[in-house]
Amino acid sequence: MPAAHQQPVERCDHNRFAAQLTERIAEPDPAFVNHRVDEIKAFEARAAGKPAPQKSVTVQQQPIGTPATTHPATPIGIVQAALASGNVEMYREAVALMKEMDAIVALKAFNNALADAKAQLPVIKKNSHVTFDSKGGGTDYWHEDLAEVVGTVAPILSAHGLSHRWRLKGKPGEPITVWCIISHRDGHCEENEISAGADATGGKNPIQAMKSAVSYMERITLMASLGLASRRDDDDGRGNAGEQPSVEEPVVSGGITPAQIEQIRAALATKGASQLAFLQWAHQKRFEDIPAIHFESCMKAIAGFRSTKR
Repeated sequence: MPAAHQQPVERCDHNRFAAQLTERIAEPDPAFVNHRVDEIKAFEARAAGKPAPQKSVTVQQQPIGTPATTHPATPIGIVQAALASGNVEMYREAVALMKEMDAIVALKAFNNALADAKAQLPVIKKNSHVTFDSKGGGTDYWHEDLAEVVGTVAPILSAHGLSHRWRLKGKPGEPITVWCIISHRDGHCEENEISAGADATGGKNPIQAMKSAVSYMERITLMASLGLASRRDDDDGRGNAGEQPSVEEPVVSGGITPAQIEQIRAALATKGASQLAFLQWAHQKRFEDIPAIHFESCMKAIAGFRSTKR
């Protein structure tokens, strides 16, 4: 029987395409490159039994000697001019330049907005009174709570295109880190961060201890980011109603003091407790790393230890 007639197999000559592309490298032509790419895509589609894909869109290069198209001297205008030239490297450099110029403009807008907002931000009022007794003596002070700070600054920031938010990071038993981020609608933002352990004073459970520490750090990072101060109004607008407590809120500045370290060591010695075991319990490597806000809770915990002395 006569052999069945076979259709010639269509072949894509990639070597020919490569040679032609090599000849044009010195003077790349986007239309030429896209045409060759379209040919390869069409061949692959026919081989797979699929419809031919759409052709690439080409930005035509202007012939040498042709008056260049005028683009405005703006970041986007520079990018448009680079795109029209057909030079890929020039286009990438133009995009990078546009981003850099936009960042400079956004920074100026941020600084101007923050300066205008600062002129309207008041001194924050200390509105919360804290008092309790402890072995080291009584504690009595006034401070501004988070709601007071946010309620005072948020409307003013918003009026100038500014906003604030926080970002948190922490795991059980590890220090908690809070970032306060001040952003402007044009894209620039700045942030401040602080880290501390959970506030376990006052018999708080673990969740309450974390919330207390986070709320404290949110408040002080927001005030630090905006350069705010606070004060206590003695008469609160009701005339001279007697002198208010002058004790300010204790400032937490790192770890416990050397004197407090000696108190902890002495208390551990009284109980016959291991200093290393205590540090492991406190999730710290050194006594100096224990946050100042945890001194009272550490002393209370030691007082509850069972004595091993005989």
